[in-house]
Amino acid sequence: MTQTKQRQQALAPLSCGSSQAEPWDMLIIGGGITGAGIAREAARRDLKVLLIEQKDFAWGTSSRSSKMVHGGLRYIASGDYKTTLLSVRERERMLSEASGLVNEMHYIMPHYKGKFPPPWIFNTLLRVYDGLAGKRYSKYFKKDAFLSLNPNIKQDKFLGASQFSDAVTDDSRLVMRVLAEAIHDGAQAINYLKAETLITNEQGLVVGATLKDTSSEDNAQNNIQNNVQSNAQSYNIYAKVVVSATGAWADTLRMQASKQTEQSFHKQIRPSRGSHLVVSKERLPIEQAYTFLHPEDKRAVFVFPWENRTVLGTTDLDHPPLDDSEVGITNEEVDYLLTATNELFNDAKLNREDVISTWAGVRPLISEGNAREDGKRVSPSKEKRDHSVWLDNNLVTVSGGKLTTFRLIALDVLEKCQEVLTLDKSVIQKQTLNDDHVFSNTAPTNPKFFTLPKALQQRLQGFYGRQLDTLLELAHEDDLAYVTDSNTIWAEIRFAARHEQVMHLDDLLLRRTRLGLILPNGAMTPLISARLKQICQQELGWNEQKWQQEAQRYQNLWQRYYHLPAA
Repeated sequence: MTQTKQRQQALAPLSCGSSQAEPWDMLIIGGGITGAGIAREAARRDLKVLLIEQKDFAWGTSSRSSKMVHGGLRYIASGDYKTTLLSVRERERMLSEASGLVNEMHYIMPHYKGKFPPPWIFNTLLRVYDGLAGKRYSKYFKKDAFLSLNPNIKQDKFLGASQFSDAVTDDSRLVMRVLAEAIHDGAQAINYLKAETLITNEQGLVVGATLKDTSSEDNAQNNIQNNVQSNAQSYNIYAKVVVSATGAWADTLRMQASKQTEQSFHKQIRPSRGSHLVVSKERLPIEQAYTFLHPEDKRAVFVFPWENRTVLGTTDLDHPPLDDSEVGITNEEVDYLLTATNELFNDAKLNREDVISTWAGVRPLISEGNAREDGKRVSPSKEKRDHSVWLDNNLVTVSGGKLTTFRLIALDVLEKCQEVLTLDKSVIQKQTLNDDHVFSNTAPTNPKFFTLPKALQQRLQGFYGRQLDTLLELAHEDDLAYVTDSNTIWAEIRFAARHEQVMHLDDLLLRRTRLGLILPNGAMTPLISARLKQICQQELGWNEQKWQQEAQRYQNLWQRYYHLPAA
């Protein structure tokens, strides 16, 4: 099936919702983890659900996070036991249900004489943290025992190290896995559809949205010249309830629904940018994550293993007002992360030449309007990570929160939707299906599966769930090989191109797979790009001209937003 036919097939369901006579039960705007989680919980309750995303699935925050599924250890220190308890329980649920996609990761906090936190305080917190999980994860290593196994860290005034556990994931694949579960239960999900305006009735209540197909638009912020259709298709879609799960962009539709002007509307989203660097495992070989305080501002930063690479992150800075552009790291952030890492691993001497790639994302913090005595805003790091749900003229908006608690956020949204939907409360109340699995665990039956290494079997089961047999059936004879030294096999690229609404090369290399983040030159070296081209021609129907357009578009985008900024 060509890409054009795939797109037509994806858009076909919209004709079912184009009249007020047969509205959808729920229109979800936003294809990140929050929107995907809402679609999952709504569809399993037999609601007729349409999810749309103006860019690609997980394009925003949900492909640019720190990849951590954590309970929020710092919340204990601030006395917020409830948030930590809920997060820890969801972490344990995901570790159990989605092994291979969400995996346990050990974290190390090194302690130094005269530096905060001292071992006794930190280990007291860890005992509480383990108690909330109902498991003993933490342990303390004395100086000599730890250094014998970890000789690369700074040894001057070193006292010892505390170890605890959280989890790590591929955030973009997590979104696709949750979406796949929602689609299996009847939801429709379409990328590159933008909600341009909300539709309201005579009473001013939101009853739908006008959607515009953006799949062929020029990505102006990348200065890429493509053939653009000026008459992009639009759809008027009606729904019993419209949910905005647009994260850091949530204020835009809320302002529309409230009928207020930009001057009178009270914005509650505080965009905060978090950026990361990726270096090779050879340059900084670690087997567990390290968390420590930056020597300049005492913020917590992390260095952790991910996809056979080492990641340095994250920053936490106020971001300018958002548009539809990509977000990139700044030179100041590059220096900030290199300085922190070289302080702890003082023999590594990492520099800009060691950076394989970068990524930056914008967190949707819910601002409490806090100000210091001098009138300036508190640091974004001081804002809470809780989510909020609002109802404005029948538009339900959700923003904030953590990747870890996406299921709980979805349940809160459904509870708020009850104020709009004329359904029996038992259909969407929190208690219904509260203990059911988010992720199905259908065992694969394809014989190819049993020829794979155990680690790869576990990874593929976690990443694809019930779709794994389809992936293996589609695989060519040589598609079960790894793409160079990554954890990705060629069959994943072919499956994504065929079945996961890939519209552009960056969809394939930055979100369906993460090859663009972990391979040199964004994975566009001659041998790899030649095989990518072949798969895209076979599965997407791209001719030579289309491939060249996409390759140029992707390389421009990667160089500007996923590599180092100009010095």
